[in-house]
Amino acid sequence: MKMRDIHSGRAVLALGLLALSLSVQAEPLRVVSSFSILNDMVKEIGGDKVIASTIVPANGDAHAFEPRPSDAKSLANAQLLVINGLEFETWLPRLQQAAGYQGPQVVATAGITPLAFEGGHDDHADHGHGHDHDHDHDHDHDRAKEPGHAHEAGHAPQGEKEPGTHDDSHQHGSQDPHAWQSLALAQIYVRNISQGLEQADPANADYYQRRAKDYAQRIQELDDSIKARLEAVPVDKRKVITSHDAFSYMGKAYDIRFIPLVGVSSQAEPSARDIAQIVQQARREQIQAIFVENTVSAKLVEQVARETGAKVGGTLYSDALGEPGSGVDTYLGMMRSNTDQLVKALQP
Repeated sequence: MKMRDIHSGRAVLALGLLALSLSVQAEPLRVVSSFSILNDMVKEIGGDKVIASTIVPANGDAHAFEPRPSDAKSLANAQLLVINGLEFETWLPRLQQAAGYQGPQVVATAGITPLAFEGGHDDHADHGHGHDHDHDHDHDHDRAKEPGHAHEAGHAPQGEKEPGTHDDSHQHGSQDPHAWQSLALAQIYVRNISQGLEQADPANADYYQRRAKDYAQRIQELDDSIKARLEAVPVDKRKVITSHDAFSYMGKAYDIRFIPLVGVSSQAEPSARDIAQIVQQARREQIQAIFVENTVSAKLVEQVARETGAKVGGTLYSDALGEPGSGVDTYLGMMRSNTDQLVKALQP
């Protein structure tokens, strides 16, 4: 064999190996998120470099969720898991065990100082019906620490039970997990998710950083817009009743007083005494509006509306996005829609 042919063969082999390497690198990262809001954030930051899927679907109730075999299969094939943390996903350890997932995990709330539920650990307790979420105290309580990095599965700072234990109560801890309802805190979500993607796929780190920066800018613009729009509503009129305790972070960010019918769990059942107290408070304080949520039955809301004379102000999106094409199928669309509903119901 001639030397020229040997060199030619080596060149072809090298080109083939390079093409194979590039094809492997070009394969999108498989990312599974625990619920639809996180899934949208992953899509915004990951772009065409990720294949993003969610466990709890659009309009799904994460509080009542029971994992299916298909969820275990999806997680087993994932290269990265993104979760909220703060004991929001009480079903997650069982799913991880069933899937055998041992890969990296991003806790989106890492570095956030959470608000506390006044009702403590019992979802059936009175979670401060009628309290104003301490709007007058130091807002540094929400100030985030430096965001955390991706964690190995099973080591997230959630305080969850060990994998394999079963918890049918869907109870949550004393910390409010709904931090995404604050656009300012959503910036921490973005940084944590971006860092997790960069660590899982370092070849595309610059790409994720650029998209995260652009997304963070759009979040900031919406935050500024919401603050400007709410100026049309007097602070003493910013009082509404909601289905469950999911809007404390939004309330604190925009000086809105959210009075929940039940605690953090959308499955909790308020007592007759709880309902009577809310009805009395609504009448006394002349609360104008009561809202249903996309993941919660409207039956109780309609009952309280009849007894108080408050108008049903439409649907708020708390724990899940809406269906594709609904206008509330993205995180920013959800926050914009919630603001639209609130301003419409509350403005003079």
